[in-house]
Amino acid sequence: MSSLPAVPQHPLQQLLWWIAQPLSYLDTWSSRYGDCFVARLGEYNNFVILSHPDAIAQLFAADPSQFEVGKANRLLRPTLGDNSVLLLDGDRHRQQRQLLMPPFHGERMKTYGQLICETTQHVAQQWQLEQPFNTRAAMQAISLQVILKAVFGLTDNGRCQTLQALLQRLLTYTTSRLWFGLAFFPWLHRDLGAWSPWGRFLRMRQQIDDLIYAEICDRRQQFFQGSDILSLLLAARDESGTAMTDRELRDELMTLLIAGHETTATALTWALYWLHRYPQTKARLQVELASLGDSPDPIAISRLPYLNAVCSETLRIYPVAFIAAPRVTQIALKIGGHRFEAGTYLIPCIYLTHHREDLFPNSFEFRPERFLERQFTAAEFLPFGGSNRRCIGAAFALFEMKLVLATLLRNHSLALVDSSPVAPVRRGVTIAPKGGVPMVKLNGFSGLPVPE
Repeated sequence: MSSLPAVPQHPLQQLLWWIAQPLSYLDTWSSRYGDCFVARLGEYNNFVILSHPDAIAQLFAADPSQFEVGKANRLLRPTLGDNSVLLLDGDRHRQQRQLLMPPFHGERMKTYGQLICETTQHVAQQWQLEQPFNTRAAMQAISLQVILKAVFGLTDNGRCQTLQALLQRLLTYTTSRLWFGLAFFPWLHRDLGAWSPWGRFLRMRQQIDDLIYAEICDRRQQFFQGSDILSLLLAARDESGTAMTDRELRDELMTLLIAGHETTATALTWALYWLHRYPQTKARLQVELASLGDSPDPIAISRLPYLNAVCSETLRIYPVAFIAAPRVTQIALKIGGHRFEAGTYLIPCIYLTHHREDLFPNSFEFRPERFLERQFTAAEFLPFGGSNRRCIGAAFALFEMKLVLATLLRNHSLALVDSSPVAPVRRGVTIAPKGGVPMVKLNGFSGLPVPE
C-alpha cells in the first residue's frame, strides 16, 4: 500500500473537508490520483478509495470472512444499536440478513403496492395549489408513513403519529453536518444536560425507544400474527429455536425505520428535480405511464423500462449513499493489483465509479436513455452497494420510487419554484439536494398524454 498515492493534507484538514464537502474532496483527489488513493481522515489514516470496476468486482467477489464491516459502521451505533444488521459480521450478520430479506422481496412486495400509491395520494392532496412546499419533506412524509405501516402494521393511531414526529425530529438533528462531525470525536459524546448536543440526542432516542419497546410488548402479549415485518420477526427463530430479544428487535426495527425511508425520500426528491428540470424526459415518461391505461396494476408500473431508466439515472448521478460499506481487511490480500495489509479500510466509491467517463460519457448530464442502451455490471452501477452488504431493501426502495413517481405524474401537475441548478450537500451519511427542492402544485391537471 505504500506505493499508492496519498492525499498530502493533514488528517484533520482532510476530515473537515470530508465532513463539509465530501464530493468536492473526492472529485479533487481522484482527478489528481486516479481510481485508487489513500485518504487520511482524522484517526482513520488508512482509508483506500477504490473506483475502478475491476477492483470493486474483485472486492465484492472476495470471501466476506476476510473483512470486517460492522467496525467501519461504528458511527451508526449510537442511533441504530449494537444489534443492527449494519454493525454485525460473520454468522450473526448472515442470520439477521436471512431474517430480514423475505419481507422485501417476492410475493410480499405486491402487498405494499396499494399502500404506497394510497399514501402518496394522501400526502399530495394536502398540498395547496400554487403554494410552495419542500419536496424532500413531502417525500419523507410519504416514505416514513409507508415504512411505519410496512414494518409495524401501524395505522394512523396515536403511537404511529407520535413515532413519526419523533423520527423526523431525530433525523433532522442527526443528519446535520455538525452532528456528523461530532460522531468522529467520541470524547464529545457526553450528556451535559438536555441542551447539550449529546444530551439532546439521548433524550430524543429514549422517547423513540419507549414507543418501540411498548409496541413490541403489546404485540408479544397479543400474539398478533400479521403480514408486517414486526410480526415476522417476532415469529422468527434461529437454528437453535431461539427468538429475538427485545433489544435485538429494537435495533433491527430502528435500522429498518431509518434506513428504510430516509434514503428513499432523498432519491425521490432528486428524481422529481431532474424530471421537472428536463421536461422532455418527464413527457416521455408520462407517455409510457399512459400506455398502461386508467387503473394500472402496481407490478405493471414497476416493470416499465423508461421508468426504471429514470430511477437508475437518478441513483447514478448523485447516489444517495456515495460510498459502499467500507471493508476492513482481516488478513493481507491483493485487490486491483495492490497488496493491502490487515487493518486497511477498503472503500468502494459509488459516486466516483458512477462518474467514470469511460462508463458514463458526459456523466453529469441527466440522460436515462443510457440505461436503455446498455446493461451495466454490479461493479459499474452499484447504488445499493454489493456482495453480502448490498442493501437489504434495494428492491423495496426501487418499487416505492417507481410507484410514488407514477402516482404523482399521473395525478398532479408540479413545477419547480426555482429553475437554478441544485447543489448536492451532505445529509448525514448521504447526499441530498440542497434546500430540499421547493416545488408547487399547479391548477388544471388534465391527465396524461394519449399514447400514439
